[in-house]
Amino acid sequence: MSKPRVFITRLIPEAGLKAVMDSCEAEIWPDEFPPSREILLEKVRGVKGILCLLTDKIDGPIMDTAGPDLKIISNYAVGFDNIDVEAATARGVLVGNTPGVLTETTADLAFALLMAAARRIGEGIDHIRSGKWKTFRPMELLGRDIHHTVLGIIGMGRIGFEVARRANGFDMDVLYYDPFADSEKIGHIGATKCATLDELLKRADFVSLHVPLTPETYHLINVSAFSMMKKTAILINTSRGPVVDSDALYDALSNKKITYAALDVTDPEPIPSGHRLMSLSNCLILPHVGSATIETRGKMAIMAAKNLIAGVNEKVPDHLVNPEALEHQKWRGL
Repeated sequence: MSKPRVFITRLIPEAGLKAVMDSCEAEIWPDEFPPSREILLEKVRGVKGILCLLTDKIDGPIMDTAGPDLKIISNYAVGFDNIDVEAATARGVLVGNTPGVLTETTADLAFALLMAAARRIGEGIDHIRSGKWKTFRPMELLGRDIHHTVLGIIGMGRIGFEVARRANGFDMDVLYYDPFADSEKIGHIGATKCATLDELLKRADFVSLHVPLTPETYHLINVSAFSMMKKTAILINTSRGPVVDSDALYDALSNKKITYAALDVTDPEPIPSGHRLMSLSNCLILPHVGSATIETRGKMAIMAAKNLIAGVNEKVPDHLVNPEALEHQKWRGL
């Protein structure tokens, strides 16, 4: 019996690759850059499964090119805004993701960015490397205290919750805004729910973003939001780049409407080296490394592989984004 054909859009950690190779006839895109749309259309033709990354836009035409045998799209990520889930559901194509496994790792990174921005770590490193450190100066590179300040978390899901727990160790006063959060579950960590986003923005010394990218959250942090924040405020974004209006952020930072920003995600992404945000000393930017530890990326690879293998073998994956797809005739009788 022949193995099901699948396409993997990039090299992922060995544990995941081995599992797929043992169970499937897999073609793996070997380049460090994502395949172009033309290549993607060519490679998915006739496959039963696709294992993709956030950088791969998987829409209806891609699914149609793959053909009627396509059973699953397994995303090597928690977020899935790169996949047209509605189109997948209409075609009976399952969509899998990797939730939970990167929660604490991303929370660690968010708090690392908060600390680095508050204490101007990036500027300090540049200061030494450029030969500017000549002596101790009482007024040089003064940052902000973290302890006993107010942290505002927008989006109190798994990652936001873990950031709040870390803030407890610094005796921070934690506020959060999330209309869908379970207040009872969150209450025991001492976080206070804000009735409105405006309230959080006005009160917080640090604003940390942990929302998915949706039409409602696109440019959630915009000119209006920056106008409400404290001039001393620091913004941290480890969610999705387009949640923040990049032009408004540049204006806020360059005109000192807020003090600092620390970003693991950008819009556009990757951010060009000549982008004007890159010219600002009070903007710290990382290349989307929130989940980038050996342990977490390995676990993500195994989860994505298991989702893929289950789907191509006409089984329900452990982490299914669109259970509605199971109502399609393709899955009846499962």
